[in-house]
Amino acid sequence: MIEKKLLKFLKDLKANNDRDWFNANKPTFKAHEADAKAFFKAVQEKLASHDNIEGHKLMRIYRDVRFSKDKTPYKPRFAGSFSRATPALRGSYFLNIEPGNSIVGGGFYGPNTDDLKRIRQEFEMDDTEIRQVLNDKTFKATFGDMRGEELKTAPRGFDPENKAIDLIRKKQFYFIREFSDKEVLEDDFIEKVIESCKVIRPYFDYMSSVLTTNANGESIL
Repeated sequence: MIEKKLLKFLKDLKANNDRDWFNANKPTFKAHEADAKAFFKAVQEKLASHDNIEGHKLMRIYRDVRFSKDKTPYKPRFAGSFSRATPALRGSYFLNIEPGNSIVGGGFYGPNTDDLKRIRQEFEMDDTEIRQVLNDKTFKATFGDMRGEELKTAPRGFDPENKAIDLIRKKQFYFIREFSDKEVLEDDFIEKVIESCKVIRPYFDYMSSVLTTNANGESIL
């Protein structure tokens, strides 16, 4: 479980985001960090019961301020990703525990140039299967619409009149389910996280089939 005192610490950190306060409360942070690590490990173990999970990475709370407009030194959250194993399984799950902004989701946040082109090619040729995934009632109720940055016009080399242009214009392809603080603190929060991940699996399976084949449908692995 995520305990109320963990969320309170993150709220206090957001209100006192400076090194003096953090250093004075570092033992408390370490205790909550240990609890967060245990929770993320438990999520990984449950995910592994229905997917091939390579591992998880808990992000550092320290902010890299060198190239950021936000110069506060700490990120008042515990966040991490769960990567799928083997080159044949694409996509990763994401979990963010943060007061007022807790989410679970996954997808493709920064596809490389080759992957982005391949995804767009598939949408251009046939958007039937991806539409079926996105319009599934359970999927839609859980995650809503696809998120991510997109171009204002068609990418170079793609027909702006293509019926899948709404998907082709996208540069990122991910989904998010939001949780209230009350939901995060409930006994079944971890089960809701796992169920959300199960719902997104058909999307990962579809994208994996696309990104492991060429435009002729031939395996590139």
